[in-house]
Amino acid sequence: MASIKLENVAKIFPDETKAVHNLDLEIGDGEYVVLVGPSGCGKTTILRIIAGLEQPTRGRVYLDDQDVTDLPPQRRDVAMVFQSHALYPHRTVRDNLGFGLRLRRAARKLVVERVEQVANSLKLSPLLDRKPGQLSGGERQRVALGRAMTRRPQAFLLDEPLSNLDAQLRVQMRSELTRIHREMATTTVYVTHDQEEAMVLGDRVAVLRAGKLQQFDRPNEIYRRPANLFVAGFIGTPAMNFLRAKLHKENGNAYLEAPWLRRKLDISPQVQDLRDVVVGIRPHDICLVDSENADAHALVEAVNPLGREVMIQASFVGKTDGLISIVLPGDFPVERNLPISLAFAREKIHFFDPVSERRLN
Repeated sequence: MASIKLENVAKIFPDETKAVHNLDLEIGDGEYVVLVGPSGCGKTTILRIIAGLEQPTRGRVYLDDQDVTDLPPQRRDVAMVFQSHALYPHRTVRDNLGFGLRLRRAARKLVVERVEQVANSLKLSPLLDRKPGQLSGGERQRVALGRAMTRRPQAFLLDEPLSNLDAQLRVQMRSELTRIHREMATTTVYVTHDQEEAMVLGDRVAVLRAGKLQQFDRPNEIYRRPANLFVAGFIGTPAMNFLRAKLHKENGNAYLEAPWLRRKLDISPQVQDLRDVVVGIRPHDICLVDSENADAHALVEAVNPLGREVMIQASFVGKTDGLISIVLPGDFPVERNLPISLAFAREKIHFFDPVSERRLN
């Protein structure tokens, strides 16, 4: 196991594409860290820099406080699992699992022991004599993971290993990955563009945008206290609602005012800055109330059943602020053109600067 540290790392490709911008990142020994962000945000490039498959334009990479920036991949003692399984089609599962150890001239007895241990852990024992073409997608992915596990490297680097699997199998494999990490306690860096996957798997999550680190924290903290508008909109399903409003002071208290509000909201304990703001409120933090207790009135525009829940989209009565999403219990009686009255959970309202996009409260 090893800690991983990236110090002021940047990567600029020959065509002047800036893939990574001055990244500082510290991953603890045995920690499970997920890099998440949209396509092209630099996740895979960062993983390849850690593995030694890419050289940073500037900055340093450390494994257990050893500077490995200039070391080739084979001397870094890390194992990388790619999006494609990259198995040898003419070799059996047994041979694929033990290939890395045999390449390092490990003793035959050690290879046999490790392969049996990993196969048992991943429930691959009945498949050891099959070839990849005889396996399902999930089984091939487990073999790819197992091949890395037999080496017992200092760190696992996983580059979207579940993206080619169907939805049900992805959920199953997430549980497998969590169990494997719990048993082996090996430092793991996992890349995905799926924010739900990131929140489920990671001890900590690094949210990236255009090669820049936006926030690095525990999943629940990122969800509850997003650092900026991008993180707030990217993390959470359905996405957070964003609305324009003003903060103003009256009788020593701060209030929220907006055309879409029925009445001013007292938010004095939360925000000190008095200015134009972007208000963020998650669909689950809005409830339907009677008209007298409402913060706003709206009209249902669309109804989207989600099984146990239903997501509705509504427009504020007489306003042009666009649609707001609300999540309700699945058996709630709601239909298009139904007038509704809304109340917002005060303690769960987020405020952002519309210029810098940073969080205010």
